[in-house]
Amino acid sequence: MSIKSFYVAGGVAVFLLLGACTKQLKNDFSDPTDASKEKLTATAAPAPDPDGLKLHTFLRANGPAYESYTVSLQENASFTTKNGRKYTIYRNALVRPDGSPASGTITFTVKEISNASGMIFADRPTATNTGAPLESFGEFFVAASQGTTPLKLRKDSAIRVQVPAKPDAQRIPMWNGDTTITVNTSGYTYLNQFITLSTTVSANKGVDWQQVTNPASAYALFDGTNGTLNFRLDSLIKWTNCDRLMSLPNPKTTVLAYFNSNYNPATGSSFGGEEPTMLYFKPTGINSIIKFYNTIFTPPAGFEGFLSYQNAIPVGQSGTFLAISSIGGQFYAEQKTVTIAAPPAGKNYTTVTFNPAPVSATTLIALINSMNTK
Repeated sequence: MSIKSFYVAGGVAVFLLLGACTKQLKNDFSDPTDASKEKLTATAAPAPDPDGLKLHTFLRANGPAYESYTVSLQENASFTTKNGRKYTIYRNALVRPDGSPASGTITFTVKEISNASGMIFADRPTATNTGAPLESFGEFFVAASQGTTPLKLRKDSAIRVQVPAKPDAQRIPMWNGDTTITVNTSGYTYLNQFITLSTTVSANKGVDWQQVTNPASAYALFDGTNGTLNFRLDSLIKWTNCDRLMSLPNPKTTVLAYFNSNYNPATGSSFGGEEPTMLYFKPTGINSIIKFYNTIFTPPAGFEGFLSYQNAIPVGQSGTFLAISSIGGQFYAEQKTVTIAAPPAGKNYTTVTFNPAPVSATTLIALINSMNTK
C-alpha cells in the first residue's frame, strides 16, 4: 500500500493529505486483480476521535482476555488454555534477541478468539485481504518472554497447537494477520531531495489476513484419534487464523449500508482503527464475522454509512447485521436479520438501512454476545 503526497514548507518536509481527499483515501479499492489500483490509507493520523476511542476501549475491556502460562523449557513443555487448546513447545525452540537459546522459566501470553462475539469485541473479523469471507476455527495470538526480555522462535522451529474440532474440519488453511498496515509516503526534504518513508498505521478492517505460504505451517489437519485440528505456529506476536473459505455459489452483489440516523461523521476520517461507527455482518449459522469498513464517499444526509467490497456478498445470503455507534458519550446499536436481495433493475448494488437506537453498555454487550447464535 502506498501514498504519494508532496508538500514542503518552512524548510521542512511535511506529509499532508488534503481534507477533501480524506474519506476517499480511507477506502480500499475493491478490485484486487487490477495491479494499477493501489490500496490507500492515511499516514500520520490525528489523535483518535474521542467517541471512537471510548467505543473501542469499551469493546476491548469486555472481549477475550489475555491468558498467561509459565513453563520450564529445560525439556519439551506444554500448556492447555481454558478453552481446551493445547500448546506444545520444544526445547531450544525459542531464542533471545541476540539469537542465543532461551531455556528455563518462560512466560507465554495467549489470546484466543473462537466465536462471533469475540471477533466483534476484539475487532478481528474473518475475511481475506481481498475481502473473501472466511469461516473460522479459531484465531490465536501468542507471545513469549523471559522476565522482561521478549523471545522469538528459532528459524525452522514452531509451536504445535491442538484445537478440539468436529470431523468436518479435515484440512483447514492457515492465515497470518496483522493489525497494522505498512504505508510508503514520499516527499521532498528541505534540501529538495526526494525520499520515501515507511510507516505503519492501524487497519480499519480490524486485521489483514493473508494465507500462510510456508508448506510446513500452511494447513491444520484433523486427527480422528483425539478429535483435534493440529497446526504449527511458526511466528510469535502475530495473529494466526485457522479458517476456510466459505462456499458461496450464488451470484454476488455489492451491499450499501445506509445509516438514516446516529452515524458519527468522524468515521469517514478515522484512520487509526478506532472508528466511532462500525458495522458487522454474520452469515447465518457460520462462525464468521464480516466487517463493512469502507465508508460511503460524499453522502447526502441520511445516506452515510458503509459498503462491502464490490460484488462480494452472495445474493440470497441470510445473516444478521450489528450496527454500533458512539456519539457524545452515548452508545447506539441496531441488530437486523436480513436476506441479501438482488439489485433492483438498473442498479449494480443492493441496500440495507439502519437507525441505531440509544443503548446502555449492558445492552450493547448482550447484543454482541447474541451474535454467537445468529
